[in-house]
Amino acid sequence: MPALNRRQFLIATAAAGAARALPATLSVARQRRVLTLVYDKALGAMRAIDRVVP
Repeated sequence: MPALNRRQFLIATAAAGAARALPATLSVARQRRVLTLVYDKALGAMRAIDRVVP
């Protein structure tokens, strides 16, 4: 395992995430994604909910 500095680690992590998510994104037909912000009382903060709308 090579020694990674912070920048290399972030680049490697982003590349791995893109490689995993990109094929799924391309295979799905054009669908709209709706991002909604709601207040979560348990967290005591705003939370983002991402929904796929056909």
